[in-house]
Amino acid sequence: MKNTPKKKKILVTGGCGFIGTNACVFYLKKGYQVISIDNLDRSGSKYNLAFLKKINGNFIFENCDIINFNKLLKVFRKYQPDLILHLAGQTTVVDSIKDPRKDFSVNALGTFNVLEAMRKITPLASLIYASTNKVMGNLDYLPIIEKRERYVFKNIKGISEKHQLNFHSPYGCSKGCGDQYVTDYAKVFNLNTIVFRQSCIYGPNQFGMEEQGWLAWFIISLVFNKRITIFGNGKQVRDVLYVDDLINAYDLAFTNIDKTKGKVYNIGGGIKFNLSLLESFKIIEKTVGKKLDFILSSWRPADQKVYISDIVLAKKDFGWYPKIYPKDGLKKLYKWVKENKSVFNKVNIK
Repeated sequence: MKNTPKKKKILVTGGCGFIGTNACVFYLKKGYQVISIDNLDRSGSKYNLAFLKKINGNFIFENCDIINFNKLLKVFRKYQPDLILHLAGQTTVVDSIKDPRKDFSVNALGTFNVLEAMRKITPLASLIYASTNKVMGNLDYLPIIEKRERYVFKNIKGISEKHQLNFHSPYGCSKGCGDQYVTDYAKVFNLNTIVFRQSCIYGPNQFGMEEQGWLAWFIISLVFNKRITIFGNGKQVRDVLYVDDLINAYDLAFTNIDKTKGKVYNIGGGIKFNLSLLESFKIIEKTVGKKLDFILSSWRPADQKVYISDIVLAKKDFGWYPKIYPKDGLKKLYKWVKENKSVFNKVNIK
């Protein structure tokens, strides 16, 4: 009698958030046992949980806050995951300024707790940490050119992993702390850890809001006839990445852990897929079929006028590059928002 192959297990922190939900779906379809841990604090997370429970019997949910180390240890002992996607976190600069202690507790201490649970219970597992481009600061030392609808870098095309870190805002500091701990645990404790410094991710299951998830927020605002506020002049540029492309990057990085262990990768739409806010308006208005109602306000602290990821290292190490064009990704996001209007009516839309 042949032995049945052991089902692989992946633990996803923040597994009922936007990216976490999409990651759970991906690995459930691959036949993994998926353990989602989440404190369900964020708007929309309960609806994402209900959605995930309907997929198949390989999904397991644990209501756990990563700040609670003892409970986290119990979850790791119980399930012994092979892979860990650490996506849980406080996600906005604005909220970090309002409550820097909570921001630190979730992003810095919470990440430390996840690493310690991995070190003590599953030291042979592989972990990816979702960091952020905000660890680079506002990049005000780089010369830029102002054009009619966007800012552009004067001397470079994108930001590589070699650019200096410059934590700015409590959010930048807390995420940067986690970023550096994850990198160091590969060096000191020989753990299989990887850092993804992610740019602007968008897609279904994203309950975007004014402070975070701007492409989703623009579409949601159009669908619900809400006026939006643009901080700055709308010419600020970001490279944008559809969530399916991001999940593929996770999977390829895990698969190639011999090359990716201990490394940091800038992950986003790159030089090919970047938009200013004003440019995104045109695509979204064409997709939805009506004009955005917006007003301008002052710049927010630590805002970058331009951020475009240099993604050459990811392609070199594990063959990844984004494939979904913004106009196609935004159509998919709009379709999801329309199909879930009743859910949005129950969620607190700011």
